[in-house]
Amino acid sequence: MSHCIYPGTFDPVTNGHLDVLRRAARLFDKVTVAVAVGGAKNTLFSAEERLGLLRVAAARLPNVTATVFDGLLIDFALSQKATAIIRGLRAVSDFEYEYNMALMNRHLHGHIETIFVMPHEQYSYISSTLVKQVAQYGGDISPFVPRNVSAALKRACGKKRAG
Repeated sequence: MSHCIYPGTFDPVTNGHLDVLRRAARLFDKVTVAVAVGGAKNTLFSAEERLGLLRVAAARLPNVTATVFDGLLIDFALSQKATAIIRGLRAVSDFEYEYNMALMNRHLHGHIETIFVMPHEQYSYISSTLVKQVAQYGGDISPFVPRNVSAALKRACGKKRAG
């Protein structure tokens, strides 16, 4: 059985993330979405909230599961017996960072491949950061995220503005 890991912060999951996920689900028998707990990013949602939002958004993909992870991605991939890591590339600007990460993972464990997947071009400019900024100022985020995520962002950003 072919199995890949699709890691990320997913703060929040966007339609671009879901497009990459659907593509990965067509390529692999099993896809594990790995929501990163730690890291340098200051997240709006907790890891458990991000996991819940992602599970609802990906519910129609029968070969997809989601979980949280902390630590080195390559160690997590090994523990899951994955053969590949999926990384989304929206633009050339993503490539250098992702390329360096792929090389480091290859150095740490050469048997797990990194596969770069491009989302549909309509999602190439969407990022979680931009979506949060638009939501924070009351803009319409419905074209960029699933409904459950839109509602959660409106609640979270409403609290932030009120506080």
